[in-house]
Amino acid sequence: MRIGELAERAGTTTRALRYYESRGLLHACRAENGYRTYDESDLRLIRQIRTLQDFGFDLEETRPFVDCLRAGHPAGDACPASLAVYRRKLGELDALIDQLQGVRAEVGAQLARAEVEASAQVPGGPEPRCELNQEDER
Repeated sequence: MRIGELAERAGTTTRALRYYESRGLLHACRAENGYRTYDESDLRLIRQIRTLQDFGFDLEETRPFVDCLRAGHPAGDACPASLAVYRRKLGELDALIDQLQGVRAEVGAQLARAEVEASAQVPGGPEPRCELNQEDER
């Protein structure tokens, strides 16, 4: 198949395929007329790359999966190098989750404090002044 058909079937663009080729992830054969030609195995490679990118893997992290498929394995994650990338990515995700949980706890604490302060205000007392509104009054 030619590059346009591969792009359409893989749900990507010809520009992306050329970029993958420039990065050594995709290898095109050249027909006598100079057109790039691809086969079903190339489609599998592109689908593997796209799936991993959808999961947040950067392009270079997909290389071991592509190499594994090229080596003839039925799945791109059947090789030790691919498994190592999965492990590393899980570690990154766990660190991000921990960081987000910390931020969530801080925001929750700020909300609880603000709610207590807001409920403690004396009815009929002076309205709190918003810093943004103070600028308007000058």
